Amino acid sequence: MKRMYMVLAAFLMTAMAFSQETITGTILDGETSDPLPGASIVVKGTTKGATTDFDGKFTLSVTDGSGTLVISYLGYVTKSVAFKSAGSIGSVTLEPDAQQLGEVVVVGSGVIDLAEDRQTPIAVTTVTAADIEQKTGNFDLPEVLKSTPSVQNVKGGGFGDGQMYLRGFDQTNTAFLLNGQPINGVEDGKMYWSNWTGVLDIANAVQVQRGLGSSKLAISSVGGTVNIVTKTVDLKEGGFVKSMVGNDDYLKTSAYYSTGLMENGWAFSALLGHWQGDGYMQGAKGQGQTYFLSAGYKLNDNHIFNFLITGAPQWHGSAGGASISDYLDKGRRYNDWWGYYKGEEYAGGRNYYHKPILNLSWDWKISEDSNLSTVAYASFGRGGFAYPEGRSFYSFRDANDLIDYDAIEANNLANPDADNYVKSSINSHNWFGLVANYEKDFNENLSFNVGVDARSYNGIHFRTAADLMGATPTYTSGYSGTYNLTKSLGYNPWSNTFKLTDTDHTDRFSYDYEEVINYIGMFTQLEYATDNYSVYAQGAVSSQSHVKTDYWNYATSEEAEKITNPGFNAKLGGSYNLNEDNIVYANAGYYSRQPFHDDLFTNIRSSNELNPFGDENQKITGLELGYNFKSEFISVNANVYHTIWDNRILSSADDIDGDSVSDEFTQSSGIKEIHQGVELEVFTRPVRGLKVNGFVSIGNWYYDGNVETRTYDINDVLLSSGDIAYVNDAKVGNAAQITAGANAFWNIAGGFSADASFNYYDNLYANIDLTSTEFETQDNRGSLLLPSYTNVDLGGTYKMFVGKEKDKSLAFRLNINNLFDEFYIENSSTSNYAEAGDDTWKGVNTSNRVDLGYGLTWNFSIRYNF
Repeated sequence: MKRMYMVLAAFLMTAMAFSQETITGTILDGETSDPLPGASIVVKGTTKGATTDFDGKFTLSVTDGSGTLVISYLGYVTKSVAFKSAGSIGSVTLEPDAQQLGEVVVVGSGVIDLAEDRQTPIAVTTVTAADIEQKTGNFDLPEVLKSTPSVQNVKGGGFGDGQMYLRGFDQTNTAFLLNGQPINGVEDGKMYWSNWTGVLDIANAVQVQRGLGSSKLAISSVGGTVNIVTKTVDLKEGGFVKSMVGNDDYLKTSAYYSTGLMENGWAFSALLGHWQGDGYMQGAKGQGQTYFLSAGYKLNDNHIFNFLITGAPQWHGSAGGASISDYLDKGRRYNDWWGYYKGEEYAGGRNYYHKPILNLSWDWKISEDSNLSTVAYASFGRGGFAYPEGRSFYSFRDANDLIDYDAIEANNLANPDADNYVKSSINSHNWFGLVANYEKDFNENLSFNVGVDARSYNGIHFRTAADLMGATPTYTSGYSGTYNLTKSLGYNPWSNTFKLTDTDHTDRFSYDYEEVINYIGMFTQLEYATDNYSVYAQGAVSSQSHVKTDYWNYATSEEAEKITNPGFNAKLGGSYNLNEDNIVYANAGYYSRQPFHDDLFTNIRSSNELNPFGDENQKITGLELGYNFKSEFISVNANVYHTIWDNRILSSADDIDGDSVSDEFTQSSGIKEIHQGVELEVFTRPVRGLKVNGFVSIGNWYYDGNVETRTYDINDVLLSSGDIAYVNDAKVGNAAQITAGANAFWNIAGGFSADASFNYYDNLYANIDLTSTEFETQDNRGSLLLPSYTNVDLGGTYKMFVGKEKDKSLAFRLNINNLFDEFYIENSSTSNYAEAGDDTWKGVNTSNRVDLGYGLTWNFSIRYNF
């Protein structure tokens, strides 16, 4: 009997073997015809599948003689291919998907909140590595994202001074993540792109999640979340060398090399770069470096480690906004802050900073259905902003009306009491953090994750001399007594990495304080998804504590009262697949967000006195409805949103007597904003090699209710308080509430390609300073409406394959921005209405202080990939 069973088993196995058939094929990129290694091929309705090798080839055994293969690759449109018999299906091309990532993220993926990680859709746009590489040019990330609905970029007066607005919210209320690591300023949420000059050189993709997004962290994502995903462990050996030139003597050179994942499990990569230029605005010269070092180790299929360090030390001159009349009279590049010193151009306002980032990640595949991803990070920021000190500083002018720094130094040396020199406002920090996320798939429909987000931040703030220029000014503080400044810190971003000034605090003046901010949060998400629908619930709880220590105003260093705030957020959502091509979805969320550190005190620089309303959490409520249509040739995303931001706080400081020291401090609380609108994106591929995309967003962003303000003097004496009645229904300024655009990419032939983009901005309002009463004189007319404007950009690329195996390439790229050299206002810090007899430009009073957009600019690059 035993022998009979063995014979029967052998027969069944043989029958099964003969019933299996083999399908082969090759998967290629639809635009470049390059093979796609790692593409997934699955027999529809089964778990039977295979992946392509480095040549894009696959072999798959099937038990049925016919069926459908579902072929997918991250960053490309999924395609279904029918088969009726065994054999080869030939070459199958996949078209790149503009809404997905261009490369697989290998390390730290568990803590990077990407839209693809969740079945329930959100309002999201992804910029691929190819678009970043081509269109960045000599600008920062906001310029690359300007063809995204509800996004407006403002270039600013110098290198890295750009700002991005998302659904009307500025960068302090938009969360920015680098490989899952929060990078907004802990104290105030601010982003300084000058600290991240080289991050786009190593970016795989950037994903903009508007509104609620998919981020699980309890972060400042009122407007949305921007995920920057960089290189970690490359699978293949290779690299590039790139050189770029541009307008105003811009020059940038960078080189990158990766060993790829070697047989011993290690992978190393490095990027080094240098840039310099005169800047578009007068006196905005700058230069900097970029470095990126990564070491990855794949212990086995279950454990992957990666360590990286990156930084972008730089300095650059800045240009403050001027009046429209100044720009009309003196040119659109006009800047009042600069001059010459010892025969060289000298910036009156100068930003200098170095912020090394260290990141250690560990991906642990615990089992087939569970994994743990952990990222530990550290950041050490050193630097500040240097600008003139002294009442008569700007009166020293040469024949060309530029600041005469040599005359200032001569005057200082001849007059011991002279106090005109260059000071620095130092804002340094030591920041440590940990993000860990555990993911579990209970079955093919139900997934769960839970994680922790911990941060500890030490901020260091004081004022010191950047360049005394022969002066020896006298200062008196409660902590250090009376003393003369005798040392200049300078503004070299490299040397300032390793020094702060004397630890006895005697080379500091005006203010000198530190704070420690500790944060701990836990987050979780549960999602149930089927072929027809998905639902999810997400939540986070956190606690944030603040301790401020003042060294300036007190005889001994004094700690302020410790403040601890709990916070939380909750999100719910779901989607329904009408069919394979049509999806509808809804998301809702509520945030109780802790206030920024700078809002906790009546005067952050001069006092430990707590703001009586500063410890109240802000309340954010969001609702989104959306529709997605996706096919091989056209995709459509449409969504509507309604966001309420309540109990917001704003603070400002004013120099009343003109001695460059703040005398009055104003805070506004109870601010409520409503942001609502509709957004539409369309992605088309009418023919092979041609992409035509477009978008439109229409918003209505306004203040709801009145605002309470309180003004204090330098001794914390309350000078005034009351409601500002004119704020109700006033429009939120600084960002265009209507944006629209179209862009096209055409892969012409023989390695030539061309692209163009058109952007339109309307319903752009000036900023309302809620800490000032000046707008009451405007008869409650609210924010000033600024003129609409358009931008047209062009680009062209020629790429040829070189080398014996044609596995290397040489690419030439030309970008032209603002092709028609349009003169336009990007934002205005004042809302001065035009009265009878006033000088105007396009109906706007020319006394308004504004930032202009850049005129025609260009850059040309050569890149060798190997």
